[in-house]
Amino acid sequence: MVAQLETLGIKSTVSPSHAIKGLVKVFTSSYRSFFTSVMAQALRIAGQGTPVLIVQFLKGGIRQGQDNPIVLGQNLHWIRCNLPRCIDTPHLDDAETEALHSLWQYTLSVVNEGKYSLVVLDELSLAINFGLIPEAEVLEFLLNRPQSVDIIFTGAEMPKSILDLADEITEIRRPNSVIRNS
Repeated sequence: MVAQLETLGIKSTVSPSHAIKGLVKVFTSSYRSFFTSVMAQALRIAGQGTPVLIVQFLKGGIRQGQDNPIVLGQNLHWIRCNLPRCIDTPHLDDAETEALHSLWQYTLSVVNEGKYSLVVLDELSLAINFGLIPEAEVLEFLLNRPQSVDIIFTGAEMPKSILDLADEITEIRRPNSVIRNS
């Protein structure tokens, strides 16, 4: 969980003794799933006054895009790719490829501006695995982002390189449907 810190008053002469480093967290599963706990965490943190961005790279269907984010409260912006459908294949037409790349470039830009303290990158792992967003660009982004920004990855088939950089990894599994006694 991302902790909320008490901010110092404007006229305070006290400064923190160390910089607070943002975390990289991964929530992964062997199947595509909606990560309810991550979304609940994002909503809670935004409700406490922290700017949050949720980016759903492979979800479409509502032709939303970065120019028309869903704004929940004052602090949570939720963006889906500007596509007429959800992406479930690496085969995109030119307009879909452009929409996905545009969303990725927008995400890089707003994170590097320090506009958000928490950024949820939903299904970016599949976009990498489909060859739609280069893994090297994602790793460079992680290493060069403002250090105070927390990043949460969600999705199936998370690349090992991202797992290696993560501070925390949570694997979501389906419970066994039958419990057997020995």
